[in-house]
This record gives sequence, C-alpha cells and structure tokens, in this order.
Amino acid sequence: MADITALPQLALQLLQQLISIQSFSKEEDRTADLIAQFLQQHGVQINRKLNNIWAWNRHFDAAKPTILLNSHHDTVKPNSGYTRDPYDAKIEDGKLYGLGSNDAGGCLVSLIAVFLYYHDQENLKYNFCLAATAEEEISGVNGLELIIPELGRLDFGIVGEPTLMDLAIAERGLMVLDCTAHGRAGHAAREEGDNAIYKALADIEWFRSYQFPKESEVFGPIKMSVTIINAGSQHNVVPATCTFTVDVRVTDAYRNEEVLEIIRRHVSCDVKPRSIRLKPSSIDKNHPFVQAGISLGRKTYGSPTTSDQSLLDISSIKIGPGDSARSHMADEFIYVDEIGEGIELYIQMLSKIV
Repeated sequence: MADITALPQLALQLLQQLISIQSFSKEEDRTADLIAQFLQQHGVQINRKLNNIWAWNRHFDAAKPTILLNSHHDTVKPNSGYTRDPYDAKIEDGKLYGLGSNDAGGCLVSLIAVFLYYHDQENLKYNFCLAATAEEEISGVNGLELIIPELGRLDFGIVGEPTLMDLAIAERGLMVLDCTAHGRAGHAAREEGDNAIYKALADIEWFRSYQFPKESEVFGPIKMSVTIINAGSQHNVVPATCTFTVDVRVTDAYRNEEVLEIIRRHVSCDVKPRSIRLKPSSIDKNHPFVQAGISLGRKTYGSPTTSDQSLLDISSIKIGPGDSARSHMADEFIYVDEIGEGIELYIQMLSKIV
C-alpha cells in the first residue's frame, strides 16, 4: 500500500511535470510517455495504445467486479487572455497555475494517486483499472473509446473532471443533427416551385415546441435548439432545399437512438446525426459510492457538460478536485489543497465499498 501521507506531494509533482509539457488533443505523446514512466517507476505494469495508458491492480481477480478510474491528459489550446506562461507550473498563494492544471490534470493525478494506494492491496472486493486517456477535449475516437474493448468487463466508472468533489450523478448526452427540407425550385414571380424554406419552418416549429413524454428527474426535459439555417441562392428563385442544424441535449430519460427515432417520426425533413456516440449518463442515487459521498457531505447534481463519461455503457459518476468554472479560462489554476483533499475524499468514499 502506498503511503497515503506521501500521495498529495507525489501527485502535485507529477502534475507540475504534466503542465510543463504541451499536450493538445491528438498531440499527447509526451504526456503519455511521462505517465507511463511514472507508473512503471512505482511498480505498475502498464499498457499503451496510441496516447492512452491503462493498468490494473497487482492482485487483479477476474471473478471480482472492476472499478474504472479514468481522466484525460489532453488540453485545449491556451486562449489569448493568458498573462502567464501556460506551461510554467508555478505555485503562488496556494494556487498551482498552468494549462490543464484544473481541467483535468488535478483529477488525473489524484486518481493516479488513488490507484497507487490500492495497487498492491490484497483481498479487495473490487479490482481497479486506471485509464489515463487522450482526445477528451475534442471527443476524439482515439481516446477512451479506442481502448474500452481492451479494458475487459467494467462494473462502475469514476470519471475525473473538476466538480469541487461534488457528485455529478447524471450528464447530458449530445446529438448534433443536420436536417434538409426538400422542395422544388421555381420563379418567385410566378406560382412555381415548392418553397423548401416553408417546409423547414414547419419542422423548426416542431423542434421549438415539442415536449418529450419522459422527463429526467435530474435535468427535466430534453432541450432541442435550432442553431444554423441556410437556404436560397438569389431573391427571385424559390429554393429547392433548406438546411438547418439542431443541437439536442439528451437526458438520462432516453437513449440517443430513441430520441432520433422520435424526431424522425415527427418531421418531414431528412435528419442525419453527425454522431450518436455521446450518450447521456447516470447512476442510481442509491449506489454505494454515491451514498458514501453523501455521507461525507458531498452534494449531488446533474452536469450540463459532456465528458468521456458519455462513452461509457456502465454506471458512472463524474467527480474530481477543481472547479468546472475554471476550465478553459485564462491563467488556469487549481488550489494545491484541492489535490490533497481530492485524494483523501476519493479514498474515503472507495473505502466504504472496496
């Protein structure tokens, strides 16, 4: 068992090293190298596929259920508002500054520390699978999604994202729909053609006003927003097509496939989803891990933002040190104390079930 008192400093040092290495989505090879080396130095046998690193606890038992510990090591690009070097991992006034410090470096190193704490323990009720993954910030196909088939049977997932260590027990899914209404071209001055814009308007009104029968206990109704529309070539031609885009925030009351089927039944336009892979997520409020968090004074809530949780088909929860409001901000930071508190809270919650 790793020394629990040493874990916060170990995690902090690793995070400072990660911050110092540029790791934009699709360019995470050097942070993947660092994470692999760090784990190997601590006696962990690692696996790697592209820029994803994963490992199991030493005494893995296939007969036992497995808990996934997942967070990502890619970052967005620094925005123009930075006044500091985004790769200079300085600590000032109790804050560790740097790109990716809050989203989601603090979560990642805290979960790595938790994994090390349990790595050598025997007679656990659960196995642990650690996955430090790539391309989360772009919902890429070469991140967590790429290695899920390699991880074997997973029973429960903890996804590290900054939540102030409160419990995000549900997360909205996302579908972006490209819709095309078809008419027939004609001259605007004569009674010719079949105006595709008018056909699109009827469908757009449906998207604006439709209420799905089932509502989420956490989020309420599904939200659909028409966000882009295009039609026409010149003022005197009735347009034959009108295209528009719909942003659909799916709740845990439905699967993405169900929502798409309902939409297609109600509208006359062609509806093509860009993807249905970003699924809504949820976990039963009575799950032992959730109850353990509640017993420690943590709040539960529904998260409006998407994460790698949307790629999991298992019960999962989003929780981690740091604050989502700081993600992607200029001069990003995480409080040093948040990392130690995060490790302690993760272990306190897990100790009640493993």
